[in-house]
Amino acid sequence: MSAIEKATQKKLVLISGRAYPELAENVGKELGAEVLSTDTRTFASGEIYTRFNESVRGADAFVIQSHLDPINESLMEQLIMVDALKRASAKRITVVAPFYPYSRQDKKGRGREPISARLVADLFKAAGAHRIMSVDLHASQIQGFFDGPVDHLFAMPVLLEHFRQSFKDRDDLTIVSPDMGRVRVADVWSDQLGAPLAIIHKRRDPKVANQVSVHEIVGDVKDRWCLMVDDMIDTGGTIAKAAEALVKNGARGVTIAATHPIFSGKAPEVLNAPHIDQVVVTDTVPVNAEKRFDKLTVLSIAPLLAKAIREVFEDGSVTSMFEGAA
Repeated sequence: MSAIEKATQKKLVLISGRAYPELAENVGKELGAEVLSTDTRTFASGEIYTRFNESVRGADAFVIQSHLDPINESLMEQLIMVDALKRASAKRITVVAPFYPYSRQDKKGRGREPISARLVADLFKAAGAHRIMSVDLHASQIQGFFDGPVDHLFAMPVLLEHFRQSFKDRDDLTIVSPDMGRVRVADVWSDQLGAPLAIIHKRRDPKVANQVSVHEIVGDVKDRWCLMVDDMIDTGGTIAKAAEALVKNGARGVTIAATHPIFSGKAPEVLNAPHIDQVVVTDTVPVNAEKRFDKLTVLSIAPLLAKAIREVFEDGSVTSMFEGAA
């Protein structure tokens, strides 16, 4: 009896959308892999076309795309890339969306509203994605929207390493949660840095976007240096008003840490206010020159993404990366 044996070797393929190719390149450098050559174009009508210049048959493909303005174009481009991979016989397709699109629309606050974060998950699944990888989801429940594995990464280790160095000689540090939804995360920060916790209770007008009416502070911030942690900064207005409330309540200084620097509109100008001493973010989305300001520090998320991709490719444990830190 004869048998045909063929040695199979796993093949990792990195693919980048056009929204932020520098991030994919940095991830590739960490992995020692090159980003796959891709022909992607936008026709005059606005339609997007993509084709891979090399075979991806049997490959473990990771499609990296950051989702920022124009978010719908970047999302559609990633969906088309996933579909192309499926039709080119890739073995496994992982969507790597460091900033998950439409993540703030994760539930119905009022009647006749969509749950757009769920819709995005359904679109990825329909396109052919087997897995999703994202950093600091706005709401953990988004993990349940996708019918398949979701690797929820945390930027906390990257940020914590920075602050352990910059605050190592400071004994007046207080961790501040900017709202009730971030209390659990801020509590972990409190444990990791050995600092007390304060909470800002904010009241919103549900009919007015990006606007907070009242701030109430729970905890002592007088003569303390406040480190306020959040998942994203969009227009900057909410976090700036929270920082102003901390200073009015006697805070010695305010540092803001966030994962996703959306920085819409005049956010850089708003965040450069006198009552904010420093803003530290990661580069899950591109921070162009016009969005940068003197008080801003940008940390690289590429090593974290590369480590997670390696764990997935080698069938390791992504969860073990964050044990004790999240």
